[in-house]
Amino acid sequence: MRTGPVALALIDDMPLFELAIAFEVFGSARPDLADPWYELWSCAANPAGTRGEFGCRHPADRDLGALAEARTVVVPALPYACVQSDEPIPAELVEAVRAASEAGARIVSLCTGAFVLAAAGLLDGRRAATHWMYAETLTARHPRVRVDASVLYTDDGDVLTSAGRSAGIDLCLHVLRGDLGARVANEVARRMVLPAHRTGGQAQYVVRTVPEPGNDGLGPLLQWAIEHLDQPLTVDDLACRGAMGTRTLNRRFHAATGTTPLRWLRTQRLLRARDLLETTDLPVDAVGRRSGLGSAANLRRHFALHFGVSPSEYRRAFRATGA
Repeated sequence: MRTGPVALALIDDMPLFELAIAFEVFGSARPDLADPWYELWSCAANPAGTRGEFGCRHPADRDLGALAEARTVVVPALPYACVQSDEPIPAELVEAVRAASEAGARIVSLCTGAFVLAAAGLLDGRRAATHWMYAETLTARHPRVRVDASVLYTDDGDVLTSAGRSAGIDLCLHVLRGDLGARVANEVARRMVLPAHRTGGQAQYVVRTVPEPGNDGLGPLLQWAIEHLDQPLTVDDLACRGAMGTRTLNRRFHAATGTTPLRWLRTQRLLRARDLLETTDLPVDAVGRRSGLGSAANLRRHFALHFGVSPSEYRRAFRATGA
């Protein structure tokens, strides 16, 4: 059993959701499950605390220097301005997280908190997760980080990162499982009315649209292909429809979509299958036929590879969320 102090690193305007995750998992004592439980510290540069979303105030138990005294440091999601614009991350936060790591603390980021870890140099050469909407931004700002936008969280021992929003719950339960055992983590999940383990990664929640093809004449061809996904289309079929040779088609396709015609077709078929799973009660084999993926077995294989979850599991999870 390992608990010890958990330090929550706070700055102004952090989103409430990820803060609430840390308070719920680590701050709510459960002596019937484990005693002692974690001791949660709220740490901020300003001793008066921080300003949160919607006018909320968060008192501070300690200053940011206390991060180095904690066993675990949790960095919640950053203010939106720090990831959506060029507003810098406060240097004192980055320096305190780096010092905590050097002192031996385990560093955990939730959602866009990964930007702080990256700025501190803790993610260089490591695989890391963040919200899929900001994965490209994190990669652009910190090219030495191996950003994985498909997983719910990553665990590199002393550095752990979660994907967007509710994936922070998955990571905190994972930390709980490692510290206090599966029984405790599973019971906490049950009390939070959550699955102990979610299947798949955040790839299943990403909305991918057809890339803008520009003015190279591919627009009508892409639209035609999307309308005929249930048919056995080939590269030759697309080239003939577009009145061009296959080499020209491949070159224009890569320039417009960043991929090959066959990979693009497979992705569009998977998106069609996902849409059918969300909006219809069709059996899996019928979804396979209508999306152009063929048999139910072929659909299951490609769907699991792409989205990290089976078609049936995806449909159940989607219906359960009331989406």
